[in-house]
Amino acid sequence: MTAEAPPVLQYGALVPVSVHFDDLDALGLLHNARYPLMAERAWTAYWQERGLGFDGDWAAAGDACNAVRELRVIYERPVNRTGAYGVHLWLERIGTTGLTYGFRFCSADGSVTYAHGSRVLVRLDPATLRPTPWSEEFRSSGRELSRPEH
Repeated sequence: MTAEAPPVLQYGALVPVSVHFDDLDALGLLHNARYPLMAERAWTAYWQERGLGFDGDWAAAGDACNAVRELRVIYERPVNRTGAYGVHLWLERIGTTGLTYGFRFCSADGSVTYAHGSRVLVRLDPATLRPTPWSEEFRSSGRELSRPEH
């Protein structure tokens, strides 16, 4: 009898994504710009499933009215096939008006990492485009994604 392997994810969420032929570059590898795009698609799907998605109305967007302050991606190994993959998402920290989230572009089961990174967002007031605090609803929804202190 063998012991069961511990779950790959200890925190955050694993969201399925698909790599298509047109995501590959001339060498047949997932284009470097597609990794953060896949993370963005995963976040969009995650928040839409929770009723917190963006429908195109900035005035009504609430927490979805935000801008990227920083993006960092580290590429570990190339993706050279189309098909099913995953994006592991988590929140590193949430401040008054900004947050940092982490992501891993990985195999569909989360066991193999192809790239990882982080992105810093700032919530904006849609009228002034100045930083404004995250809502309590958003903070509450985000707690389930928080990475434990390490």
